[in-house]
Amino acid sequence: MSKTYVEYDASDRIATITLNRPEAANAQNPALLDELDAAWQRAADDPEVRVIVLQANGKHFSAGHDIKAVGAGPSDSTLADIYAFESRRFLEYSLRWRNVPKPSIAAVQGVCISGGLLLCWPCDLIVAADNAVFSDPVVNMGIGGVEYHGHTWELGARKAKELLFTASSLTAAEAERFGMVNHVVPLDELRTAVRELATVIASKHPFALRQAKRAVNQTLDIQGFYSAVQSVFDIHQTGHGHALSETGMPILMLLDDMKASLGKSKS
Repeated sequence: MSKTYVEYDASDRIATITLNRPEAANAQNPALLDELDAAWQRAADDPEVRVIVLQANGKHFSAGHDIKAVGAGPSDSTLADIYAFESRRFLEYSLRWRNVPKPSIAAVQGVCISGGLLLCWPCDLIVAADNAVFSDPVVNMGIGGVEYHGHTWELGARKAKELLFTASSLTAAEAERFGMVNHVVPLDELRTAVRELATVIASKHPFALRQAKRAVNQTLDIQGFYSAVQSVFDIHQTGHGHALSETGMPILMLLDDMKASLGKSKS
């Protein structure tokens, strides 16, 4: 029997989707992402569900993409292969979750690195534990940013540039100050706080919730969100193409080398 990477529960008009790969800090392999997409669709299709909560077991929300599992090492993959894989699992999935017509809340604790942002940014609200840290350090890998470019929309242009240029991170309090996070709560109160918020939202009429979400998302799309995310995904792919031309791998620096480099810079 294959391992299940995502848990699902629905009660009191709230569907709770839980990442369940704590031994790997909920790093995302293809199986986890496919299970996660299926859980989102299950919640979207359930007429009893009014609110969707995304949370994670373990110390960390998500350490991002499982690079070994998604093929960042030497391989015979072409840029077309990479584009096809990432456009489905890293862009299409995130956009689909963003556009589910029911309100969604992400509960984030610990690290939320690069691909982890592709899980929480599509949610309508984010509640962070006070130990949450958000980052997208893929500039260290020769890539200009993770596949779903929410950076500019979530943080504003200047802070987005600083985050990307420096490969630095944001604390939960900083993320709240920039408007990326709705609330910051003590770690041991995270799930209770999210459940209370979801319960309040679930008490509202589902049609009104759907229309409210559509109004905000459509306003962002008119401002250019959807077109920008699509075009920046193509910019992301030029990073893979450049890396392939120089090293034969889709990134310039492997994760272990990046960790070693970061360790030296701190010493």
